[in-house]
Amino acid sequence: MELHAQLKQIQQQMNAALIGQSDLVDKLLLALLCNGNLLLEGLPGTAKTRAIKTLATALNVELGRIQFTPDLLPSDVTGTEIYHQDGEHQTLTFAPGPIFASLVLADEINRAPAKVQSALLEAMEERQVTVAGTSYPLPELFMVLATQNPIEQEGTYPLPEAQMDRFLMKVAIDYPDDDAERTIMRLVRAEEQPTSDQTRPEIEPQTILAAREAIRQLHVAESVEDYMVALVMATRHPQRYTDSPMASWIDTGASPRATIALDRTARAQAWLQGREFVDPDDVRAVVAPVLRHRIRLSYEALAEGIDSDRVIAELVRQVAVA
Repeated sequence: MELHAQLKQIQQQMNAALIGQSDLVDKLLLALLCNGNLLLEGLPGTAKTRAIKTLATALNVELGRIQFTPDLLPSDVTGTEIYHQDGEHQTLTFAPGPIFASLVLADEINRAPAKVQSALLEAMEERQVTVAGTSYPLPELFMVLATQNPIEQEGTYPLPEAQMDRFLMKVAIDYPDDDAERTIMRLVRAEEQPTSDQTRPEIEPQTILAAREAIRQLHVAESVEDYMVALVMATRHPQRYTDSPMASWIDTGASPRATIALDRTARAQAWLQGREFVDPDDVRAVVAPVLRHRIRLSYEALAEGIDSDRVIAELVRQVAVA
């Protein structure tokens, strides 16, 4: 219960700083507990940068920020070897890049070409970076939070499918409602006023690592495993559901990484709810962000204005719990 209490403390602290974005807060914590990476898609000003800064403050860990631009180089992300000469001694010393922080904000990741985006692949999957034939481990507590704008596509480079698949979840962020907008205005106004007490409670990173170990011990019944597999398989074989239009909507289904991600996030969701087992509601709570970026829609679906969320909603409606 102590672990739960500390995670709830982080959750409350972030919800107080990110008004109207409780879903974003929940998914950030799930990704952190699952040792995964998060892709955020939202319009400017929807607290994407503020979210990861708040999380880094709560955990008291280093935050690395990479502003992706067309002229960015892979070495600007990973780091590079620097030549040093001290008298007769000549050495190459590795200077680590911003990817070596515990939390990494990859801001507007689709504004850099594929060569730069691919510099993140090894870090996101294997938690290490290889430069000049030498591999350097990343911090044990590590997460990439990448952002992209859903409407501004000029001067952008679509993320490779291999990189999209390495994101545990994709979270779509919308504008806050009227009440939340007013609260945000008052919150920022209050933050502009200097106060004598600016301290906030901090959580040790070891708390997250301990929580990850507890989540690994959660029981998953065979029927729930079958349900997760059936959801993913339905994206690959939608023609099995003859009374549904999914077959005409889906061009390419989700990879095995989707099944693994669904299992991890459902267990983390159950743990956050204080349960020692996973039920189908936990799976349904995370299936949209897990599959949203892993389903490739057909031209017919795009022409009809069908998006991934509509497909996933139909998927959940069609696939029954065994």
